Amino acid sequence: MENLVYTEFKNIDLSDPFFDSLKEDYKEFGKWFEKKALTSDKAYILSDEGIQAFLYLKLEKEAITDVNPNLEPALRLKVGTFKVNPHGTRLGERFIKRIFDHAIKSGVSAIYVTAFEKHKQLINLLMAYGFERHGTKASENGQETVLLKNLERSSTGILMNYPRFSTKNHKKFLLAIYPEYHTRLFPDSILNNESFDIIQDVSHTNSIHKIYVTSMDVSGLNPGDLLVIYRTGDGQAPAHYRAVVTSVCVVEEVKSKNDFSSLADFLRYCETYSVFSADELAEWYRDKKRLYVIKMLYNAAFGRRLTRGNLIENIGLNPNLRWNYFQLPDSQFDAIIQQGGIHENLIID
Repeated sequence: MENLVYTEFKNIDLSDPFFDSLKEDYKEFGKWFEKKALTSDKAYILSDEGIQAFLYLKLEKEAITDVNPNLEPALRLKVGTFKVNPHGTRLGERFIKRIFDHAIKSGVSAIYVTAFEKHKQLINLLMAYGFERHGTKASENGQETVLLKNLERSSTGILMNYPRFSTKNHKKFLLAIYPEYHTRLFPDSILNNESFDIIQDVSHTNSIHKIYVTSMDVSGLNPGDLLVIYRTGDGQAPAHYRAVVTSVCVVEEVKSKNDFSSLADFLRYCETYSVFSADELAEWYRDKKRLYVIKMLYNAAFGRRLTRGNLIENIGLNPNLRWNYFQLPDSQFDAIIQQGGIHENLIID
């Protein structure tokens, strides 16, 4: 079973040393936690030889008057408590994605969080994904910064809009990935018949950013283009029934082998976000005359996984093409995301 779970407070061990810093920062934390343990409220935790991350989210619709300036009444998601033990695996990004997934599913207009300025790493992480400094909150614990992300306003830059994406004036493509790599790279797109044991606390799994290395000519991709991720068949039954589309990603940039000055340069760029090991990446670099690297954002998992058969029979994809990489007409892309259950709030236009 995956070590990231959404569980009731009563199932979480408050005495775990993980919570010591929260008890120091917030005098009332222990009492607050114990009260939550008497309710059915839930939080996300990730455990690995003790708790490594904790996230509590709360929906609010009333005016927020304990921050300056006040927030007018609206349906918002409050990040009530968020802490990650940093250990170089991009775990914070995985929880950022959980926050956004929760917000989109709940249909909120904004997300906000308060944090002490000393937690600069957390603040910088949130601001990288479109949170802005709104104001301050004063309490007996000291003054905190209020960070707000407006989900009804588009920004410049695909990262600042994350997880929302624009479909207008961007090309759309199907991009295939083999089963042995798929779920390690896209953990929220795991299939019902797969084991959580393959999802590990490593950078390429946790990160919102993904690296795809290929010898296919993908030089026609541009930042902002959209990729429908296609998990190829696994040999257990015909691909007509087993191969499925699982995710939507947005291209950040594309590089060719010639864009890297050396093997070391290539490894620095790829290693954190790729499922391949350093040795495997080095083999790619040495052996492939034509080599491309797609850096992309993991924006959304389909609620309904459409099979190859469904894509052919109901959406009109060409069965005679080689389904590794090809452009999708807007009409087919629109049908895929609609039938695949991508939430309308994710789409900017």
